[in-house]
Amino acid sequence: MNDSSRTERAVTVQARRTFLHSAGLSPAAMALASLQQQTSVAAAQGLPDQLARAKRVIFLTQSGGPSQLELYDHKPALKALAGTELPDSVRQGQRLTGMTAGKKQLVLPAVTQFRQHGDSGATVSEWLPHTAAVADELCFVKSMVTDQINHAPAMTKFLTGHQLPGRPSFGCWATWGLGSLNRNLPEYMVLLSRMKRGSDQPLYDRYWGSGFLPSRLQGVKLRSAAEPVLYLQDPAGMPRKLRRQMLNGLKDLNQQHLEQTLDPEIETRISQYEMAFRMQTSIPELADLSDEPESTFRLYGADSRRPGSYAANCILARRMAERGVRFIQLFHPDWDHHSRLRSWCVARCVDTDQASAALIKDLKQRGLLDDTLVIWGGEFGRSPAGQGDWRSAEAGRDHHPRCFTVWMAGGGVRPGMTWGATDDFSYNSVVDPVHVRDLHATALHLLGINHEQFTYRHQGLDFRLTGVEKANVVHGVLS
Repeated sequence: MNDSSRTERAVTVQARRTFLHSAGLSPAAMALASLQQQTSVAAAQGLPDQLARAKRVIFLTQSGGPSQLELYDHKPALKALAGTELPDSVRQGQRLTGMTAGKKQLVLPAVTQFRQHGDSGATVSEWLPHTAAVADELCFVKSMVTDQINHAPAMTKFLTGHQLPGRPSFGCWATWGLGSLNRNLPEYMVLLSRMKRGSDQPLYDRYWGSGFLPSRLQGVKLRSAAEPVLYLQDPAGMPRKLRRQMLNGLKDLNQQHLEQTLDPEIETRISQYEMAFRMQTSIPELADLSDEPESTFRLYGADSRRPGSYAANCILARRMAERGVRFIQLFHPDWDHHSRLRSWCVARCVDTDQASAALIKDLKQRGLLDDTLVIWGGEFGRSPAGQGDWRSAEAGRDHHPRCFTVWMAGGGVRPGMTWGATDDFSYNSVVDPVHVRDLHATALHLLGINHEQFTYRHQGLDFRLTGVEKANVVHGVLS
């Protein structure tokens, strides 16, 4: 830009500011009012007639594709078909991954036992005894369906409604529409399990990213470290009072820039600096479990004393719910059992079973379950065909998008029920299929948001979490 262009632009900006001030409106006030109006309109336009049943969401995300056949979808008839090839009438030419395409699809029966539990008679694997004990609090959706067969696009779709990166995550949509319940903590917080062994299941930041929504909505990751959130502490040698003065000066500079450019990201920057300052007190208090009684650690299991474990993160999730965090997401990886079902899948159950059930019990005894929607599930399921020698203890299962199981609890969901069903092979969802976008529509409905009207204009298009294809609220699972 030459000197003449700079001068012309400066005159234009000054003239615009002078006009707005003469009208009694500062550009900063207009920008802030516009942003606030956009947020309130976003919330209002999606609100249906009924009141919200849930105030918050805890999403227990099991990354890698838990096997519905070993955990929830009992198919005893497969024992008689062990080692036989899946019929073409069942497969229907559906896509396979590169790991099993071109190979015979030989039936592998479940390598675990099932029993019915509770008054609901839900069938749950012996590998999940604690989950089985709270079966009457849960709603099992056994007919989940997705379009994607590989991890990254399937998880991206499961969490953002679209298989390509760049869209806002479910947590960002929810917090954009509903706003905050606690000004001292982020609206959306993320916890990643610290595994005892390395995991080959990557967890990308885009899974909790804000996409084209305001960046202040992206999930804040809480680490299992001395510094739970990076760069939160004051620099060495800087007193708290001086830090406050520095932030005030920075806020004034950003405010001036906002008046000149009307860039909404500057408003985000201002608000996030202020949030970070408040989090210097709220985050250490949240992450310190020393005030939890011994009974809490007994409830969640011995691993809950290990910082960063799934069990410890479940305790943190409850503490976040108590403090008004709107959307809480836990990620537990390593469910990708292409081999060693008997050890690999069992290990993930040991990691998560007691803590998941404890979270349900804990929320209920504290009066939080009624208005907290808890969702447990992964991006897809596993194939009924064995991967590797079906007779071997090393056998596993490949990815399978045509049916998998998710469970929900609390927040207006009908407890003690099973929704949908699969065919005799657990290959296709044949009774009341629930697509991922239907799950999103239902969760938004429970939060008091009409998914069809809940849109955000970006690059000339009105985007929504549930996309342009038909999505249905699953009214049958609502209490």
